[in-house]
Amino acid sequence: MGLLYLTFEVGETRDIIRILVLLSVKKGCECEPEPLRKRIEHYIGCPRCVEPEEFENTLNELSEDGLINRSDGKIAPTEKGYHLSEELKNLLFKEEPVLEVVAGLTDGSITALIVTLSTFLAGLSSSLTVFTAALTLSAVSMTNFSSFILGGKTEDLADLISLKNLMEYSVNGIEDGEERDKSLILLKSLFAVLKKEISRSNLFSAVLCGVTTFLSGIIPISLFVLIPPPFGIIASLVFVGIVVGIFLARYRSKKMKVRWRVTLVETVALVIISVAIALLIGGFA
Repeated sequence: MGLLYLTFEVGETRDIIRILVLLSVKKGCECEPEPLRKRIEHYIGCPRCVEPEEFENTLNELSEDGLINRSDGKIAPTEKGYHLSEELKNLLFKEEPVLEVVAGLTDGSITALIVTLSTFLAGLSSSLTVFTAALTLSAVSMTNFSSFILGGKTEDLADLISLKNLMEYSVNGIEDGEERDKSLILLKSLFAVLKKEISRSNLFSAVLCGVTTFLSGIIPISLFVLIPPPFGIIASLVFVGIVVGIFLARYRSKKMKVRWRVTLVETVALVIISVAIALLIGGFA
């Protein structure tokens, strides 16, 4: 509820300043209030938008809520404040690349399995295997890259617009006209920064997904090609099994807060079904 309140229920200018403070503080770092206030103003490109008295009152509220510690004239986030700050950054900046890593590892592993098993069953030479693998993995990696950089950016910006509309709706409920105008200016500056941050994060996510897809696919295929048979295909399958059964399943389990065994069964089942369908279609073709 605290995060939702900070994000959507903007009843006064201090609510926006609370968000800016939480976005600016870092775990284990202590800073003085005045440099932090100036850094926030520079961050949003809005000089003199954060008044010292109002900033001080906001810090006192954050301290009373247990989100920051104040000692010797310096402030630092508490454990609760740090976690709330991270959740807020993930919500606004899309900093947690869960979907990108999962998609990259899954697509790369499935592609590697399909290429390896297909070439093994067909008895293709090493040169043809390398050519097929490079062509297929490049196509899948570029597809993932373009999907995240185009579709992801469209979706993220649509979410940002919805969030902006919700916050502006809350701000318009402020009765004091001067404070309402100041809050709207702060919001405009904040979302201009968020738009840049999301665009940068989206590009990073797209590159991460493409690279993850290629690497998780090329390594098992390389093992298959470089190691003499039948040890090559065994090493390739073992590597894919480790990636899918341990790293991918554990990663999904940790990020999705779901039991590891559940995600393991889901992930393995998805990979087996996908590979089986691909091989059946290839057989009919």
